[in-house]
Amino acid sequence: MNIPGNLKYTKDHEWVSVDGNIATVGITDFAQGELGDIVYVEVETEGETLDNEEVFGSVEAVKTVSDLFMPLSGEITEFNSELEANPELVNSDPYGKGWMIKIEISDASELDALLDAVAYTDLVG
Repeated sequence: MNIPGNLKYTKDHEWVSVDGNIATVGITDFAQGELGDIVYVEVETEGETLDNEEVFGSVEAVKTVSDLFMPLSGEITEFNSELEANPELVNSDPYGKGWMIKIEISDASELDALLDAVAYTDLVG
């Protein structure tokens, strides 16, 4: 299982990469492994401002559908449109081409509540 040390994580199995005031978000290697083959990623909240832990979309795998939760409050500025035609990128490259959204962070203090790689590793065992 791949858990990069340079990212932050949520208990809902999302990863967050922060560059200035912009956070890139996807689901972790653990999450995509648990879900299985991903066939659809739905994000209809682009351009909306959502609070931390609100649902921003869903990911559909062969056997299940799972909600995606905001790791931070802010405006969703971009959706990875490549996932519309190639949702399997979430399985093959969850920390790279399989990213899902970019958020303009509205409350940087929320970053302190995210898990580091060690804490996330402890969470998933």
